[in-house]
Amino acid sequence: MAHNVLGTELAPCSLNPLTGFYRDGCCNSGGDDAGVHAVCVVTTAAFLEFSAQAGNDLSTPMPQHGFPGLNPGDQWCLCASRWVEAFEAGMAPKVVLEATHARVLEWATLDDLRAHSA
Repeated sequence: MAHNVLGTELAPCSLNPLTGFYRDGCCNSGGDDAGVHAVCVVTTAAFLEFSAQAGNDLSTPMPQHGFPGLNPGDQWCLCASRWVEAFEAGMAPKVVLEATHARVLEWATLDDLRAHSA
């Protein structure tokens, strides 16, 4: 059983759009997930724009990869390093703590995550 940053069982992040490194709706993260896609976020227009400018366009659909493109309000398993980058730039999206994998605590503090809790 995977745990979230609160120490309880990891809750699903999103089934529509289907998210997660393993595309199981959860922000599960293992050794094969080099990007640590473990932060369950609620996207905003400002964050999506920030991410695109930082080189990770999450808004444009890429059907060849089964990616529908994200809209403001969508929940998504974001890479821990991208969340920290957005946090340091004052652009961090809200975090669903119950659906954020405990592995994220290697990248961000629980206090910072709580301060951005959805």
